[in-house]
Amino acid sequence: MTVSRVMRGSGYISKDVKTKVEDAARSIGYIHNRLAGGMAGYDNPLVGVIVPTLQNRVFTEVLSGVSDALNDNGLRPVFGVSEYSMKREEELVFDLLSWRPRGLILAGLEHTEAMRKIIQQTGVRVAEIMDIDGDPIAASFGISQGEAGEHMADHLLSKGYETFGYIANLAGMDLRAEKRFAGFRRRIEDAGRKIVDQRISSDELTMLDGKKLTASLLEQSNPPQAIYYSNDDLAAGGLMHCLAEGIEVPKDVALAGFNGLGFLEAMPMQITTIRTPRYEIGRAAAEWIVSGKEQTQDPVRHEFNADLISGETS
Repeated sequence: MTVSRVMRGSGYISKDVKTKVEDAARSIGYIHNRLAGGMAGYDNPLVGVIVPTLQNRVFTEVLSGVSDALNDNGLRPVFGVSEYSMKREEELVFDLLSWRPRGLILAGLEHTEAMRKIIQQTGVRVAEIMDIDGDPIAASFGISQGEAGEHMADHLLSKGYETFGYIANLAGMDLRAEKRFAGFRRRIEDAGRKIVDQRISSDELTMLDGKKLTASLLEQSNPPQAIYYSNDDLAAGGLMHCLAEGIEVPKDVALAGFNGLGFLEAMPMQITTIRTPRYEIGRAAAEWIVSGKEQTQDPVRHEFNADLISGETS
């Protein structure tokens, strides 16, 4: 009776007991079926979609692609936001699976072991988006984050810059940004050049953070010749700081971002960046869920091209 109340979310249950029951359910791969009984034959039109944030314009474009593909096929997305927490993502997946969705679309390739286990046991169709550098559960749709970092490093190196700075946010949470920086650093160091300083905030991304962190980086006695940002919002903030302080870009310092967001066209200077096909990635992942193609033992990676935009800031 206690287990039943926990699974149904009804009645009073102490936090300790609730945790014990949920941990036991996870250990054996049990998911409560909210559609059991009279709706057992129901053809569920729902597809669960979990993204790390809605504050980033990147994911609004991804969700547009997902929604369009699902709507074209009579299916409906159910959205969840993990706030870059794998534990929160796990909780959302467990809840979504209790509704027996047609499939799941998840951001990134890194998840908790408990979540991977329950997905494998339920056999639900899963598409992972934005990244292909890792071990997909079944099918991934995205770009190589490591190669994106390498491409930007190659571009800046070709311009003759020798010292570099790095600015990012969501320290330890945005794993895709960390993969890009690893690729960037590897290329820079292989060329005998240096990452001389970096600023990484734990906050969500804003242009204001980019402005403040850029100011801090350039105040050093030997500032870098070029700054690589984990995203365009931070890079735009960096550019605004430079323009306000009379720092010539790229003569005094070069700036480069990532994502290729539309708002960059309204900036005083075109920021060098890498444009990602966000809508196309979301749509392709949703179409794969709809297709019903059999999930094989060997994960499938669907790689998309990311275009380097050589702007006025480099």
